[in-house]
Amino acid sequence: MPSTRQTVTYLQRRFQEAGIRPEVRHGQNFLIDLNLLDLLLETAAPTENDVMLEIGTGMGSLTSMLADHAAHVVTVEIDARMHQLASEELENYGNITLLQQDALRNKNHLADSVLDEVRKHITPGRQFKLAANLPYNVATPILSNLLMVEPTPVSLTATIQKELADRMVAPPGVKDYSALSVWMQSLCDLQITRILPPQVFWPRPKVHSAIVHIVPNAAKRALIPDLEFFHTFVRGLFLHRRKFLRSGLVAAQQEHLDKPAVDEVLAPFAFPVDVRAEQLPLETIQQLSEAFRQRRAS
Repeated sequence: MPSTRQTVTYLQRRFQEAGIRPEVRHGQNFLIDLNLLDLLLETAAPTENDVMLEIGTGMGSLTSMLADHAAHVVTVEIDARMHQLASEELENYGNITLLQQDALRNKNHLADSVLDEVRKHITPGRQFKLAANLPYNVATPILSNLLMVEPTPVSLTATIQKELADRMVAPPGVKDYSALSVWMQSLCDLQITRILPPQVFWPRPKVHSAIVHIVPNAAKRALIPDLEFFHTFVRGLFLHRRKFLRSGLVAAQQEHLDKPAVDEVLAPFAFPVDVRAEQLPLETIQQLSEAFRQRRAS
């Protein structure tokens, strides 16, 4: 069962005792609805064979719930003050590793030390999952970059900004369809489990949030020969999303291919001259990426 330490009263008292306040720059919005904390745990479904990664330890409420079910929990907190509070709250657990650091090495890579710590606990028969109330400002790089690490998590369950969740599941032809939509949908099965209003957090954010459940799909992944290339290609494709497709590709590929070479790659697709990247379905973007990859390799 969730402990009382996630209630507003408990959090405010502990913060007052420590002489600190939640840090907006670190995205410290604590999930205080215990039923939703239960739902987050239930959706993540930790088992005795799971090594769980949590980004944003906070006061350790979700951490302790994960540790009650999982083989091991690696939890990361960037704020030294919060890390100290969580260490006090979780001192009786023997299957939790608390890291006080940035979970990201840079925008496109997770910190090696975090991944090394997770791998240390993935013994034969164990698998890797993410469960977290993610700070808004790191949700995109955390979720997208975890799809490229080895071993890849078998599931990622997180609270994120609703706007970001909408972009992840957006179909072609709508304003939310983006490089992130293509990347996530090309590799995963995604579900928005619940929309969360601001009042279920303390302090209240100015936007709605969502619990998302993301399951990497090996069959989808197998359709993409080079993940690094595909990731870079898709980001470049949508960098100039308002341009017509040819113009956007010429701009994105200018360091590698000239205009005639771009036209050669595009010719078999017979796109209308006014088509834009945001109108293309996943399968077409995947085929386009592979055509450019082969052309650049030749």
